[in-house]
Amino acid sequence: MPGRTLEGGKVGQSPRKKGLKQGLFIFLLTFLAVPIAAMFSQAVGLRPVLAGITAVLFFMGGILRMVYALMFEEAGPSVFVDTASPAYLHQAPAHGALPPQSTYPVDHFNQPAAGNWRDTNDLTPSSVTEGTTRLLEKDRD
Repeated sequence: MPGRTLEGGKVGQSPRKKGLKQGLFIFLLTFLAVPIAAMFSQAVGLRPVLAGITAVLFFMGGILRMVYALMFEEAGPSVFVDTASPAYLHQAPAHGALPPQSTYPVDHFNQPAAGNWRDTNDLTPSSVTEGTTRLLEKDRD
């Protein structure tokens, strides 16, 4: 399946090829980073452990990135799917995009009935402790 031609006329690279390039770059970066780490550790007066850790991390990181690309990434080039249709790109915006305005007169809403409000004292106790507290208050009086 061919990849989509990009603006420059190039076909997009496959994820596998990109991963291999990244792994090779990290692997080759070892030869730059290790001497810099060795010079830094020598200048600061540290043991050369920093250079060894840098060598292992970059070397193994590059190898592992290449192995991952070979094992798990797709070999075919990237295919880009346009979600926007080209017909809509240079078209005037639609003015009727929203639904028509709707209002409801106040008369349609019901008012609460007068005198139907309940006081919290009229409510039944929601737990046993409320009733017991009232009994205890009566005993004290």
